[in-house]
Amino acid sequence: MPAPIRPLGPVTVARRLLPVLGTLIALLLFATVRASAHPLSTSAVLLDVDTDEVTATVQLPIDQLDVALGTTYTADTVLAPDTIAHLRAYVQHHMSATGTDGQTWSTGVGGGRVESVDGVDHLLLDATLTPATGTVGEFTFAYDAVIDQLVSHRAFVSARDGHAGDYTTLAMLSWQTTSVVVTAAEPVAATGFLSSVELGVEHIGGGSDHLLFLIMLLLPAPLVAGGRRWTRRADPRRAALRVVHVVTAFAAGHSITLVLGATGLIHLPTRLVESGIALSVLVSAIHAIRPIVRRGEVFIAGSFGLLHGLAFAALLAELDLTRANLVLTLLGFNVGIELTQLLVVALVMPSLVLLSRTTLYTHARVTAATVGALLAAAWFAERSGLLAGNPLEPLGDLLVDHPVPLAGGLIALSVGAYAVKRLRLPATTPTLTAGTQEPSMTGTGRAVTVDP
Repeated sequence: MPAPIRPLGPVTVARRLLPVLGTLIALLLFATVRASAHPLSTSAVLLDVDTDEVTATVQLPIDQLDVALGTTYTADTVLAPDTIAHLRAYVQHHMSATGTDGQTWSTGVGGGRVESVDGVDHLLLDATLTPATGTVGEFTFAYDAVIDQLVSHRAFVSARDGHAGDYTTLAMLSWQTTSVVVTAAEPVAATGFLSSVELGVEHIGGGSDHLLFLIMLLLPAPLVAGGRRWTRRADPRRAALRVVHVVTAFAAGHSITLVLGATGLIHLPTRLVESGIALSVLVSAIHAIRPIVRRGEVFIAGSFGLLHGLAFAALLAELDLTRANLVLTLLGFNVGIELTQLLVVALVMPSLVLLSRTTLYTHARVTAATVGALLAAAWFAERSGLLAGNPLEPLGDLLVDHPVPLAGGLIALSVGAYAVKRLRLPATTPTLTAGTQEPSMTGTGRAVTVDP
């Protein structure tokens, strides 16, 4: 029988975690003192819906304009007459409105000023959308400036009635979704909560780093730490309980800082937060290969969940929410995050549990975790300013662009591997009954398969 696993005391846990935490703090401080530009800035379009026209304020991060258009704009040069004229024409070409009658509205873009949004210089342009009928009704707003050249870019579309009251976010546009339907009558009341839920779903579903962090935490869930090795559990119910602990810890962590960050009670530099998220994926991937500490995935989920919550809060800060609709937006956004998280668990966890019953799981887990660690290292290098771009980004985009085929492939792999295992069992294999230990290659008892 394998030696009994003794629970680690708090002193031992602290000793094992201190080197890891010290390294993380040093890396995060290094990321903070690098160039201060935010590499993941987003655009925003604020719509004021009147009875006869729609006016808009377009907020374009200058650093993202540089990447998309291959230029070297600054806060001073972007307002040069020729440059601003070119950018007005560019935005006008990538913005349109179409009524329910199929007619395209006339569009005009003018103005031009530079303001700082979340510490990043933005170019602000003014636009006017006028229906041919002279009366604003329901219409489809399309916009893909910057997005057409930079697939990782996002643009938030918010609306309000007239020029008073609060803006409510209607959609987060991306290269996959470049339009949103706007209702002229009370867009705030009609779409507020559901739009916030959709925003939370899209942010998690479109964020490969958030998804990969969760998947790395799920990889060792069917296992138990035995010393410095992962050992297979004989009881799947324990694996389900571990998933509950991980999901709950992550939800608690990001919910706390989401509220604190969105209400302005806490704020960290965006580059520090984004670099920390990359490190959270790296740590969870390393833990999936070799346990850092027993039940470490719960600790990682909860502690790094705090950083993920600050990233969510920074996204909501882009919307410039007022206190009146902040609570509704926070609630809807958090619901969207949790729904997406539960969907990922439902798609991935049954296959992982089944695959963990085979000898193939060790290789599959280590391979997946190694890929995750490489991606996380590349993200950190990019976000800390060590790399101008991420050569592995297409690999991360696969997780976002093709989640269903990837989940289907995992299901096929787990079912196939388990079927092969059953076919290879001797015909005289005894049937297990209550109280009988499960036979294994390495011994008997609760932990039956040990990683090499």
